[in-house]
Amino acid sequence: MKTYYKMLKGLEAMIDVQKQIKDMTKIAAEANMTITEMEDSILKASINNQVINTMNITGVSEDLQYLIQSNMEN
Repeated sequence: MKTYYKMLKGLEAMIDVQKQIKDMTKIAAEANMTITEMEDSILKASINNQVINTMNITGVSEDLQYLIQSNMEN
C-alpha cells in the first residue's frame, strides 16, 4: 500500500511539473510574440523617421534653391 501511495505521489509530482512546463512554454511564446510586435513597431517608426527626415531635407534644399534664385534675380 505504501509503495502504491509513493508511486501515486510521484505521478502527481510529474504531472505538476508537466503543467508548469506547459505554462512556462505558453508564457515564453507570448513574450516572443510581444517582442516581435515591438520589433515591428520600432522598424516602422525608424522607416517613418527616415521618410520624414528625407522630406525635411528635401524641403530645406528646395527652400535654399528658391532663396538663391530670388537673390540672383534681385
